[in-house]
Amino acid sequence: MYLRTVTTQGRHYVQLAHNVRAPKTGVSKAQILYNFGRADRVDLDALRRLVGSIVRFLEPGEVDEVEKRLDLDGAVEYVGSRRLGGTWFLDRLWKRLGIDETLGALIAERRFRTPIERLIFAMTANRALAPSSKLALEDWVAGEVMIPDLPAVEVHQLYRAMDVLLEASEAIQRDVFFSVAHLFDLECDLIFLDTTSTYFEIEGEDPDAVGDDGEISDGLRKRGYSKDGRSGAAQVVIGWAVTRGGIPVRCWVWPGNRSDATLVEEVKRDLNGWRLGRIITVLDAGFNSEENRRVLHGAGDHYIIGEKLRQGEKGSPVEAMRRPGRYRVLDGGLEIKDVTVGTGASRQRFVVVRHPEEAKRDRVKRQEILAEVERRLAALAQTDAAPHRKAACALRSHPTFGRYVRQTKTGTLVLHREKIRGEERLDGKFLIRVSDDGLSAADAVAGYKQLWQIERVFRDLKHVVDIRPVHQRLEDRIRAHVLLCWLAMLLIRLAENETGQAWHQLQRHLRRLEVGIHRTRSGEVWQTNRATDGLEKLFGTLDLKLPPRYLAIPAVRGPAA
Repeated sequence: MYLRTVTTQGRHYVQLAHNVRAPKTGVSKAQILYNFGRADRVDLDALRRLVGSIVRFLEPGEVDEVEKRLDLDGAVEYVGSRRLGGTWFLDRLWKRLGIDETLGALIAERRFRTPIERLIFAMTANRALAPSSKLALEDWVAGEVMIPDLPAVEVHQLYRAMDVLLEASEAIQRDVFFSVAHLFDLECDLIFLDTTSTYFEIEGEDPDAVGDDGEISDGLRKRGYSKDGRSGAAQVVIGWAVTRGGIPVRCWVWPGNRSDATLVEEVKRDLNGWRLGRIITVLDAGFNSEENRRVLHGAGDHYIIGEKLRQGEKGSPVEAMRRPGRYRVLDGGLEIKDVTVGTGASRQRFVVVRHPEEAKRDRVKRQEILAEVERRLAALAQTDAAPHRKAACALRSHPTFGRYVRQTKTGTLVLHREKIRGEERLDGKFLIRVSDDGLSAADAVAGYKQLWQIERVFRDLKHVVDIRPVHQRLEDRIRAHVLLCWLAMLLIRLAENETGQAWHQLQRHLRRLEVGIHRTRSGEVWQTNRATDGLEKLFGTLDLKLPPRYLAIPAVRGPAA
């Protein structure tokens, strides 16, 4: 077996051949095993790798002789590899959505010397794939992954990019939303709104600021009602607007002492600025107030909003729960009843919903609690007009057991039978208020049940993109950090919706795509491994292109003069 050069029409070609003797004539004839192509275009490094593979079967002394003759020692050296699948996938999706063009247009006049758009993408990809601090992101980009067109970063560049991102946040969120809505045909007739909080492990809270006009504004990191169960810690409140498909389309950051009931007007004003057309906003009971309902009903829009079941003895929601009427059974077993309270301008529409399985669970849970209450009452050994012992006071003030206990005129604690009957009437039920008479009760209930979409976004915000710990202390950087998390959640949710797979499942496929780095005499060669069938299907579903086999090929050096 040997390499030979043949000439055809004045051009030289390299072939791998071996001689085969004809059985009848005994004449030796060359048989071509492989054509390497034109001699002036032969991949010399490929030939060196071929020889390097062959010498593995030789004796040590023979290997030394071959390497000496062919100068193969160190011709190709494996340097390492980088993870590519996740960053390449997100980058192709980022470009398909036109986020790179949106950012490019917004910062074109600034003439930055640093690649601001690439830096923002790198921070977004980091939140989606391996959340870390900005300082740790330096090493992540330099040694763990390959970010297209971004070989390395410095932390001060990342902070500058965060500042630019915040300056352009309104335009970015608007342009990205309309791009996504156009490409993926988003249904924006229902917008789900909810808030969460994230806390900071700091002492105290941010001081209030005094503006140039003398107006005092709250600091950002403030103590307030914590949805993380960290009421003593400073926090910020984060709001999200999400479509019925679970796509986050807008985010807000407020001081940690703001309550849900005070935020609706600002949210509605911001969304109205996008001119989305007629929308129905879906909210839970924490946002319910007369003023918020008025704001939500403005400009021809409508709302579906939850009601608190335990509101005392008066009010329209209480009357709606007491109204008689027959329940209608929906597919899935839910029972609903459409109720109208009042007439004329004071007319209000409610939908009472009962879940039979939930009703059973509520009843069993209450029976277990009542059994414990009766046991504790019996253990008190009470006597009329006798002063309460510490155990009696503890039972009466208990957050769970105390609601089923009342004190008689003689001071004795007994079961609160009326309270128990009232709770029985609420088993498995929830109540929603609907402003749109044209929306069927079934559609209103289906819309309200979809609030779980935003709950899942919040869960992923805290456990997938890891919004905390927030390694920032400046207000603008905290807001920019939330924007990066929003961009990451946007890409993740779009990928999930289009493929029907959870993000952790998608990452299992993406981890299989890497780029290997080989050092040759001419320079480094960056070569990807072949994509699996699962990867090809994944990229094809989203109409994205897989990376080429070679991402970096050095120019072949010619012979020395």
